[in-house]
Amino acid sequence: MNLFRPRMSPIYYSARPVCSVLLFLFTRWRVIGRDNIPRRGPVIVVSNHLNNADPPLVAAAVWPREISFMAKEELFRDPVSRFFVCAFGAFPVSRGKFDREAFRKAGEVLEKGMLLGLFPEGSRSKTGGLQAAMPGPALIARHFKRPILPVAIYGSEEIGGSLWFLKRPRVTINIGPAFELPAPVGPSRDDLRSATDIIMRRIAGLLPERYHGIYGNGTPGEVGAGTMFHAPTAPHQR
Repeated sequence: MNLFRPRMSPIYYSARPVCSVLLFLFTRWRVIGRDNIPRRGPVIVVSNHLNNADPPLVAAAVWPREISFMAKEELFRDPVSRFFVCAFGAFPVSRGKFDREAFRKAGEVLEKGMLLGLFPEGSRSKTGGLQAAMPGPALIARHFKRPILPVAIYGSEEIGGSLWFLKRPRVTINIGPAFELPAPVGPSRDDLRSATDIIMRRIAGLLPERYHGIYGNGTPGEVGAGTMFHAPTAPHQR
């Protein structure tokens, strides 16, 4: 069996401080709520997604905690992108179905006492507003019974294009208090939908109103149809 052992390469430890320096030079970035990051123990970090730069932004914000991201499998097909995502301890997940291997690897990251980074929306928001989230993060939190740390990013959508760095866009990473999902109520499918809504509303509460998307104005949230984990229930404990 090919066991996944979350282990960060030297590139990981050198890239995070370099990323912080680049952010300081080319953006006006700030981190709010750093004191909310648990100092130790496994935690599931969930964030909205606006830009490909979001994973290193989150990694720099939670320093010195180690974080391993669940990343879409497409990033592992190109040798160059695969090198960088693997250097950051990331592992692939197949979207649109229940990926048992990714689920197992997520458990191993948490078992090691690390932070597990997830983007519930599954893809970058083209409008900036929150999109329908996938139930994968809720499924992981339910199965492994770990706390969740909500993170909101805004302003990173301005990173990109020609000479963007001359504008020094204002980028904010807002970290909320860690929380645990309430006890399950009702059928598994309904519970995952409710748990996903709770997670996304925690993120929405850390964002300016214009980023709330479908989780704004008190409207009921949605769960994405093309889910990261399509299975309606968690697998049995072994």
